[in-house]
Amino acid sequence: MAPSPILTGLACRCPRCGRGRLFRGILALNDTCPACGADLKSADSGDGPAVFIILILGALVMPLVFWVEFSFEPPLWVHILIWPIVVGGGAIGLLRPMKGVLVALQFHHQAAEHRNE
Repeated sequence: MAPSPILTGLACRCPRCGRGRLFRGILALNDTCPACGADLKSADSGDGPAVFIILILGALVMPLVFWVEFSFEPPLWVHILIWPIVVGGGAIGLLRPMKGVLVALQFHHQAAEHRNE
């Protein structure tokens, strides 16, 4: 039975076996799974993870921005100091697992680029 694409993606593991490491660097995918030899060269999530992260962080952070502004009325420099760190940290923290999920979903659904032959 194939492992869950969501769980293997979040764990950054091979979408076929669920054991091998998906990444060889921060965001660079392995060419093949070190555990089962699955071909990962054709997996490409493109800009998909970044788009989802922008939408998720926007939906989570903007209510916090308004709450801080209307509850505490801090000076502008506090906003300039806090929110880039929150958004940047959130984006960096979510990018790798989100890329893992999208690659695992592509593998699970056997998605591939269209080729004219």
